[in-house]
Amino acid sequence: MYPRGVNGAIFRCGSTYSCPMPQGRPTLADVARRAGVSKAAVSRVINDAPGVAPQTREHVRQVIAALGFRPDPVARALASGHGEVIELVVVDEPSIFGSSPYYGRVTAGILQELAGGNAQLRVHVVDEAGARALLRRIADTVTLGVLLINVPPEIAGEFYARCDRVVAMSPSAPGVPYIGLENAEGARAAVTHLHESGRRRIAALHGQDGNACAEGRREGHRRAVLELGLPDISATGKFRREDGYLLTQRLLAEEPEIDAFFVGCDLMATGAMQALADAGRRIPQDVAVVGFDDSVIAECATPPMSSVHQPVEAMAAAATRAMVGRQLAPHWRCVFPADLRVRQSSHPSTT
Repeated sequence: MYPRGVNGAIFRCGSTYSCPMPQGRPTLADVARRAGVSKAAVSRVINDAPGVAPQTREHVRQVIAALGFRPDPVARALASGHGEVIELVVVDEPSIFGSSPYYGRVTAGILQELAGGNAQLRVHVVDEAGARALLRRIADTVTLGVLLINVPPEIAGEFYARCDRVVAMSPSAPGVPYIGLENAEGARAAVTHLHESGRRRIAALHGQDGNACAEGRREGHRRAVLELGLPDISATGKFRREDGYLLTQRLLAEEPEIDAFFVGCDLMATGAMQALADAGRRIPQDVAVVGFDDSVIAECATPPMSSVHQPVEAMAAAATRAMVGRQLAPHWRCVFPADLRVRQSSHPSTT
């Protein structure tokens, strides 16, 4: 059962601009009259279309904020010829978006939930430097909602102050609704499994600092090594294959007795497995490997990779369902369990 909270779609806008409020709900015509421009100009500003001078555009935005004007999503949908939209905003490189199984699974989960209706999915991939501007542009035109991935908490919090139809795919700024996973528990289970299979020099490859999922998995690993009395052998990089390869090479040079790796993401783990093969280390006879996500590449790896299961499609579908069903409220959250799927890559060591 998911937490439920009915909350109206409210845009909270702040501005130093002031003007008398019209009676009743402000309309596009009210904005145009107060701003001293045409309705067509206001429409271009709302839709971020060209044809309006920067100074005029900013002036119109101030009037929109001061009047508390919200475009009618149904009217906008009819005018544009499209149905309502889920906006997926991903902060990452376009090349990574195209190659990462995680993003494909998120997209599949959203589309699965939208199937059979008129709603659409619109995807935005942007680097961190452009995230704030992108979210500012779409804040006043959101219809069904916005799903955030890798958006820094500060920027997510700013966006949530303007648009409350939003869900983050991991814990974010205070109050921002999110879908989560028991990351720490999953990482702890992975390290415990490796220990129980006879491994004693267990290294960990963690994701980047500031990533909520990576932080949770790092915490689970640290908790496990403390409980088991193991040394903390670890390195930090990005959730990418190349980082897994390079970090594994480095740790093997520093700690040649490593007999297992816990890796914070399957894609990173494939790089680790390649580095082990290039170093002449057999999997699992010499070194065991456990990844995280349980994506298709875990099953297709050679040998098949043990991995902590993350139900990404179900998580994305739950976030979409909450937005479509208007279930969101401040501090709404839905946390899924993480469980270990054991395969050949972490079978007990043999002599």
